Amino acid sequence: MAIRKDSADRPRIDTVDPPAAIAGGEIHIRGRGLSGTGRPSVFLGETQARVVIASDTFVIVRVPEGAAAGRLTIGNGGKPVLTCECEIGVQVADGVHAVANPAVDNRGNIYTTFSGSRGQKTPVAVFRIDSNYNLRPFITDLMNATGLAFDRQGLLYISSRHDGIVYRATSDGSLSVYVEGMGVATGIAFDREDNLFVGDRSGTIFKISPDRQIYVFATLEPSISAYHLAFGPEDDLYVTGPTTSSNDVIYRISPAGDAEVFYRGLGRPQGMAFDSQGRLYVAASMGGRKGIVRFAEDRQPELFATGPGIVGLAFAAGGSMIVATSGALYRIDSGIQGKPLP
Repeated sequence: MAIRKDSADRPRIDTVDPPAAIAGGEIHIRGRGLSGTGRPSVFLGETQARVVIASDTFVIVRVPEGAAAGRLTIGNGGKPVLTCECEIGVQVADGVHAVANPAVDNRGNIYTTFSGSRGQKTPVAVFRIDSNYNLRPFITDLMNATGLAFDRQGLLYISSRHDGIVYRATSDGSLSVYVEGMGVATGIAFDREDNLFVGDRSGTIFKISPDRQIYVFATLEPSISAYHLAFGPEDDLYVTGPTTSSNDVIYRISPAGDAEVFYRGLGRPQGMAFDSQGRLYVAASMGGRKGIVRFAEDRQPELFATGPGIVGLAFAAGGSMIVATSGALYRIDSGIQGKPLP
């Protein structure tokens, strides 16, 4: 967002990059007269942020814990105060262990996992957070809950990378086996015909028809973990599998099962989601900056939000984005609507 003064000699903010952040994320501010006669003071709402780097034209600040949504304000040694908009994520839950996207039902409840290390039995497998952000256990008797997805009937599906089973849960938390034999089951997603797709860490993607017939839909390189899945607006399946490389790939697979590289060059791409305009959002790092990367129709990436440890995201009603880190959930009031269910 650009904010300019009438005179080129006056202090001004030209850009704030990215436009959103969560606690621990870094915001880059460019302009003129930002430091004035000394080190600037920067506030996010009522909370002071730590200034990491400061010059007259460039300032980096780190979002502190407890910062709330509000205006970004710079005080620069007695010169006029500069302000602009910046969306700061508000923490809505902690004490979780997410390894993929959260999920949101049609009543606005948010679901996330306490996955644990592989083979670890945790007291709670899946939490439900209601519209007042009360965190309560939803599923307990399940090991290594990993991927979450809703079908069009509002039933929640949960993959387990421990036993290769995809479970189905009703709204009261009753659990049943939906399909088994999925290897190290990770990412899951539904297409518009109610077929369920399940990623295996060996690179295999299974397709399960509504009558539970199992097919091998696509096979990526064995070194690729099909950990995260999402369907795009043209019914293509997008797949990420993070490695230790800073040059990882997002794959796009056609309805016929043909795979291509959609984009190469992100660090540890993980959970994905599409907005109503067909833009893809990916939890990843770009150019060494960790957060959420957004792709426009021309496949050009931009950093949409910054913050450490982000593993996934989901859109909620009212234009909110729910961002999952490995230990907490945040709400960013982005004003962006998510892609409707298939």
